[in-house]
Amino acid sequence: MNTRASIGRRATSRHAGRLPELPDLPSEELCAALFASLPRADQRLKARQYLSGLLAVPGRKSIRNIAALAARDAHADESAVEQSLHHFISSSTWDWAPIRTALAARAGAVQPPLAWVVRPLFIAKAGEHSVGVARQPAPERGQELNGQLAFGAWAVGDTVSVPVQWRLRLPELWLTDPRRRRRAEIPAGAEAESLDECATATALSVPGLWQTPARPVVLDLPPEHLHGVLRDFAKARVPLLTRVRGTTRLTAADRALPGYRAGAAPAHQIMESLRGLRRPLSWRGPGAGSTARRTSLVAAVRVRLPQRGSGAGSRTRAAVPLVPLVPQPPSELLLVGEWQDGGKASPDLWLASPSLAPAPAFSSVGELLRLARLTRRVARDEERIGERVGMRDFEGRSFNGWHRHMTLASAAHAVSALATAADARAGAGDESEPLYSRGLSA
Repeated sequence: MNTRASIGRRATSRHAGRLPELPDLPSEELCAALFASLPRADQRLKARQYLSGLLAVPGRKSIRNIAALAARDAHADESAVEQSLHHFISSSTWDWAPIRTALAARAGAVQPPLAWVVRPLFIAKAGEHSVGVARQPAPERGQELNGQLAFGAWAVGDTVSVPVQWRLRLPELWLTDPRRRRRAEIPAGAEAESLDECATATALSVPGLWQTPARPVVLDLPPEHLHGVLRDFAKARVPLLTRVRGTTRLTAADRALPGYRAGAAPAHQIMESLRGLRRPLSWRGPGAGSTARRTSLVAAVRVRLPQRGSGAGSRTRAAVPLVPLVPQPPSELLLVGEWQDGGKASPDLWLASPSLAPAPAFSSVGELLRLARLTRRVARDEERIGERVGMRDFEGRSFNGWHRHMTLASAAHAVSALATAADARAGAGDESEPLYSRGLSA
């Protein structure tokens, strides 16, 4: 199969001159596959117009700007096209879930995912009328700001990442105010969620999550309440690799390593006790055409969660009965630390569930860090491609409209990302090598 042809085509000179850095438009075959769930021909046409506009319109991807391009292409009245597209995104009744499922299947067929990376997306807003807007945490910036907070799940391979699921976090003020809730068309079943709950729900609703072989979830946000998150993933039988804070309290479980009898201690303290056991890990820097080899220092230790009440890192999201929960969080986990820049700065800390954490031979630790490094690919693709296809540009106020826009923006991201990866493989195979070597350097 011609991968590029099945994904997108080069824009005509009329569009190529306008936006040379985004030269791809969706192919007819791709649109037919993605939009097969839309029952009417006019809906499929509008979906393709919107998707093409996200790829070809320069600057902000507003409905007005997309409609202007679509009207010129169709020799139609611009205001009529704008009204039609606005209704299609904000007020129509089509379901975005089947399109996300088709997108995940399409991306997986081109490049099977190594993992599902879940990470927050903060969308800064000046006003207060867009659905979900409030002063709330902006995780990437480490402060509270006014805006929307969503979590995305990305299908990530060695050379490309594609967003396939989104969940918008709704603060209390949007759920307790009947007028706000009604105007934003928030579903009756929507409830307030903590960041942990929103991230977990995003991960466990990924299209294709339950297919075999199982792909792990990589959570690119340290949980506030680790017990609850681990319990939810254990219950779902989904392998998990998650960031952890240095202040998270854990207990060393390996009798042969320092700190075994010391009781619960902060993760950074446990990892510092392993400085003398660090080993070098060689890996290739990200980015098309990158050939530079880099080296990190790595250590790993088996740990357990402390008993409840032994520190802030062991809190749960709600009161827990004294009887055992079924299933409970896994009894043993693998804590992995990676030092960069010669080992001078604090390490990045990751915690792996038992299904991802065999005996800590360095080959398995290298594989875990290969998965962890996928978060950097997602961050880079979000900035390099997601911003250009309007991932943060939706100006409507409805819950349904936000989800429809994000669904089509994800499809636009996929068209650009997969076509670029196909070109790289066809040209020089710039990113065909795995991000991490399978073995560690001696």
